[in-house]
Amino acid sequence: MAGPQTTRKKRANGVESRQRILDAAVEIAGERGYEGTSIAAVSTKCGLPASSIYWHFKDKDDLIAAVIERSFATWLAAVELPGEEAGTPLERVTAMAVSVAKSLIAAPDFLRFGLMLALERRPTEPRGRTVFLQVREIAGAKIAEMARELVPDLDEESVRLLTAYAVAGADGLFVQREINGDGVDLVAMFELHARLVYEAATRMAAAKEE
Repeated sequence: MAGPQTTRKKRANGVESRQRILDAAVEIAGERGYEGTSIAAVSTKCGLPASSIYWHFKDKDDLIAAVIERSFATWLAAVELPGEEAGTPLERVTAMAVSVAKSLIAAPDFLRFGLMLALERRPTEPRGRTVFLQVREIAGAKIAEMARELVPDLDEESVRLLTAYAVAGADGLFVQREINGDGVDLVAMFELHARLVYEAATRMAAAKEE
């Protein structure tokens, strides 16, 4: 019978192996895309047998979905609106945008792979694509919540429109950096995007009052 120390060691080894597999999948998918990613290639990259990968993940699609979920968790932690002590509503929203941009630079995988899967159409929906669409709903809900807090006079249709615009703009800025690399200052672009969205929100709220 295994003692507590042996059990903890096995659990720690399992967590480490899972992270190694996910890290390898990120590298392979980044180089070869979804179609070019295979369990065999991930096995070679991480140095673990395919049986170990299948112990953690059902198949390639399950593995890519886990990559998206792990990266999204890192990103989501950055999507927190600073409190009122951080300054005016504009200062708060731009500070959050800077935090989000930095998190995308540090952990871009969920958006990179998610957009790749979202733009593809297959007879069978990949789990990774489904997971990506689900996490985008979570992100959209957080942005809508912020819009209601920062500009309380907005009606729900305006909130919906601004949320869709904010997400679409963020996607575009991310893709621009993916195409042009470090020549695109993602932090500065996200800060500008936040200012423009906030300005649009205040104008829409004022128009509703007229």
